[in-house]
Amino acid sequence: MFSQPNLKSLILLVALFMAAEALAAVAQVAESDEQPANAALHEDNTEDKKTTKKTEPEKANDDVVNPQKEVKPAGEELKEIDTDDEASAEAAEAETAAVARPVSPDPIQVYGWREKILIDGIQGKMDAKLDTGAYTSSIHAEETELFERDGKKWVRFIVTEPRKKNSPRVRTEAPLVRIARIKNPGGESETREVVRLAFKIGERRMRGDFTLNNRSNMLSAVLIGRTAIRELGWIDPSRTNLADKSIMR
Repeated sequence: MFSQPNLKSLILLVALFMAAEALAAVAQVAESDEQPANAALHEDNTEDKKTTKKTEPEKANDDVVNPQKEVKPAGEELKEIDTDDEASAEAAEAETAAVARPVSPDPIQVYGWREKILIDGIQGKMDAKLDTGAYTSSIHAEETELFERDGKKWVRFIVTEPRKKNSPRVRTEAPLVRIARIKNPGGESETREVVRLAFKIGERRMRGDFTLNNRSNMLSAVLIGRTAIRELGWIDPSRTNLADKSIMR
């Protein structure tokens, strides 16, 4: 039999050995629990870096491919405009004019709804109606004839004021700008020559496009439309013949 001291030492060693094994088991369990968490955290960080970090070329491509643009509602895409179709051009102008513009502080000359104008190549002034309801200017023309000069198309026609007695008939020529399609009151489409004419109204000299038209049933042989008026000035619909008076607002 063991002596009393040796028995006590043996019991103490067994207790220490069992305590060491228990501590080792606890440490192993804690380590096994920590490893999956660290692995998951590492994967999350890797994914974040993959999704957030981009090379400079990729950033440049994103700027080109995905620029921030204003998204337009359906049906508001830009439509192709036929410049030879007066109705189509006028509708496009109406959409553009709907945008408010600031009023210029500079002095602007005021004109009446009817003025006298002088057209280059034609002696004597003619009555012209300034009409903001018309898109393009027009002039009464008779005996229109297309011809070529130096490889370009021109128009030869007679200008007169049919509502005035003994009005001179002047044959003149002008370069052809285009052939316009205009709808008459009956809804049918008509083709008219458009020419470029130089004219003087008051002290202002201008050039503008005029459709050649039969205006024998109109009060004025010449009509000045919006394309010329917006470069000319303001119109006072209650007065006439203001061009020579140089009235400013």
